[in-house]
Amino acid sequence: MIPTLRDPFNAAFTPEKFAAFLTQLEARSGTPLAFRHSETPCFFPTALIEAMARDGAELIQQLTTPEYQQIARQAVPPQFDVPAEPDHPLFLQVDFGLVREPTGQIAPRLVEIQAFPSLYAYQPVLSQVYIDAYGLDPNLRYLLGGLSLAGYRALLGRAILGGHSPENVILMEIDPLHQKTLADFVLTERMFGVRAVCVTQIRKDGNRLFYERDGRKIPIHRIYNRTIVDELQRRGIAPAFDFRDDLDVEWAGHPNDYFRISKFSIPYLRHPSVPQTWFLDQLHHIPQDTHNYVLKPLFSFAGLGVRIGPPREEIMAIPPVDRRNYILQERVHFEPVIETPHGKTMAEIRIMYIWLDELLPVSLLVRMGRGPMMGVDHNKNLEWVGASAGLIPTSVF
Repeated sequence: MIPTLRDPFNAAFTPEKFAAFLTQLEARSGTPLAFRHSETPCFFPTALIEAMARDGAELIQQLTTPEYQQIARQAVPPQFDVPAEPDHPLFLQVDFGLVREPTGQIAPRLVEIQAFPSLYAYQPVLSQVYIDAYGLDPNLRYLLGGLSLAGYRALLGRAILGGHSPENVILMEIDPLHQKTLADFVLTERMFGVRAVCVTQIRKDGNRLFYERDGRKIPIHRIYNRTIVDELQRRGIAPAFDFRDDLDVEWAGHPNDYFRISKFSIPYLRHPSVPQTWFLDQLHHIPQDTHNYVLKPLFSFAGLGVRIGPPREEIMAIPPVDRRNYILQERVHFEPVIETPHGKTMAEIRIMYIWLDELLPVSLLVRMGRGPMMGVDHNKNLEWVGASAGLIPTSVF
């Protein structure tokens, strides 16, 4: 989007440089890369990132009022209703697509909002490797909130550890060694000493949880929660503890937040960046032009079950009792804005927040694509698409 940065990058690009980038990224990640990375970072104007960070914060504030919190109680399944909810989420992500306004200006539109941890350890490493491997301007920024890299790591460490010893904090996931996000888990352990532990390896004694570390039974005082309930249910996994138990443990990312701030939230948002969205069971009439809409299951993850432009008959075939578990959203028509040797490419930009002392935008995550969906699983066998980084030429905030 910034020709003075984009044009020289494209002109200097070679497949050998990309191969060197991937080699360096894998070395710094400490594990093979499990998903496609784009050949290029994205260069974004400061004003655009500021607008997205500001819009995201306004949306989050709408979803942390007492009125909305009361409404959102119904989003939490009774069997996964965890006690001791905090006043606000610790980790939040707001995803935007870029559209072209009738005035010709590029503007952000909400795609997703989620109170669930993203790639907080991995994304800054990816961003820095783009700069280092391609010899880019070292003054390019990828952190927000006025944070230096040291400040970012200190803030993330506070959020994950909560003042506890690292061995008493775990990153809880399902079969973490076989998750595509393993690189983030490895880097989390390198940075903070917090290990990824499979939810099936956690043991319960009274109201306390334990795991085994280096042959020792270690009490768990805090859980950095990366477990997706949807995956637990799909795989039929039953942990040794009940999420409803009154456990002597803290949550770094309370499980209820996954439901309370999610696709369930979008119909309640009122903001120029939010496309029209309805709960499917509250629609009295299904639009005829369903090619202009997206059908989304409320609590799926990574695009599972999302249908872009579904046939009207497909929507009508959903049983009435199940329609409360879907939203119908006005389709966001992404504007291709990234010039590449394969033509203009679209970008979805995630603003990542941490909310400790204040709600603070901290980092960017970018996915590039030329298909109907932006996730890396939906842009296979293409080049200059995939996971990427957002670089900005001056300090934000």
